[in-house]
Amino acid sequence: MILSRYDAIVLGAGAAGMMCAAVAGQRGRRVLLVEHGDVPGRKILISGGGRCNFTNIGTAPDRYLSANPHFAKSALSRYTAQDFLALVERHGIAWHEKTLGQLFCDGSARQIVDMLLDECAKGQVELALGRSIAAIDHADGRYRVTTSQGETSAPALVIATGGPSIPKLGATGFAYDLARQFGLKVVEPRPALVPLTLGPDEALFRELSGVAAPVLARAGKAAFAEAALFTHRGLSGPAILQISSYWRHGEGIGIDFLPGHPAGWLAAAKRAEPRATLRRLLARDLPDRLAEALAERLALPAELANTRDAALTEAERRLADWRFEPSGTEGFAKAEVTIGGISTAELSSQTMEARKAPGLHAIGEAVDVTGWLGGYNFQWAWASAWAAGQAL
Repeated sequence: MILSRYDAIVLGAGAAGMMCAAVAGQRGRRVLLVEHGDVPGRKILISGGGRCNFTNIGTAPDRYLSANPHFAKSALSRYTAQDFLALVERHGIAWHEKTLGQLFCDGSARQIVDMLLDECAKGQVELALGRSIAAIDHADGRYRVTTSQGETSAPALVIATGGPSIPKLGATGFAYDLARQFGLKVVEPRPALVPLTLGPDEALFRELSGVAAPVLARAGKAAFAEAALFTHRGLSGPAILQISSYWRHGEGIGIDFLPGHPAGWLAAAKRAEPRATLRRLLARDLPDRLAEALAERLALPAELANTRDAALTEAERRLADWRFEPSGTEGFAKAEVTIGGISTAELSSQTMEARKAPGLHAIGEAVDVTGWLGGYNFQWAWASAWAAGQAL
């Protein structure tokens, strides 16, 4: 048995884990970073189509979901998107801004992983890859971690193992099991930023697989104006991924297929173009196959001149709030992140330390803080990791 002693052991060499280890290491702490996989930062490498949407310049606490919507404010205010961008620029990584404040590498997501590994090296962090964890316990003020390579111990332990989203990359619910072991509550985890599935009664729309259109998607009080994509299983695309975080099983979602069209636009079109059909009008703003499917569902094949105003008003109402009743989601396998996780009520928002278990910290996706699509979850990883790293 190998007995090694450290100031802190960080579990999980993902975005949050590497960042936390680097911050603590550069503060003079002796840090061991343990990863059960053979490659660090696997989720980073596939993110943003391989270019890593590493932060969002529009980051604000109201773009995160949590049982405590105020919890993220402290960490996000102390380590901002501009702070991370400055780190990226210090490493000479070229970047560009896409829509809605999303920042991406010009090159490869591997640049972000290499940057974090370089920062860890500056802090003399010891990286232990391919170490499966056999047991963790706490005694005499130290956390003992038994891995496939022996036993290590430290007065501080950081849970940075993420959530169960994308299990093919090795993601598991390990963080929740460990939190419960030390008496911490866990908010029910569920898939987020995930495609929604439609039942057999929506076969007409599933047949539109591959068709995309700009829409306004709604669930409850949340609304997102981005593209929606029809798939062979249901609905996807940025607008749907965003709204999925707010959707609960058994509820419906609303889609405005023509956002920006004023009230009464169909009646006005009837006066201006009485010989036009609804399908022809829809095809001006929507892909032809989608226009055809919507017109078929609305069952208004006649020319506008031969269609009652009341029928046009009802068609306009449905097009502005087309109701879908998703049968479910595509699950953790296709979810970009996890909603829920280690309860924020158990943690200090300043240090991410557990109130009931001194020296135990939880950061990143393992915690019940989930951001919108577009770099927000990476920024939470950086900010929560920085907060914990400063406290170790």
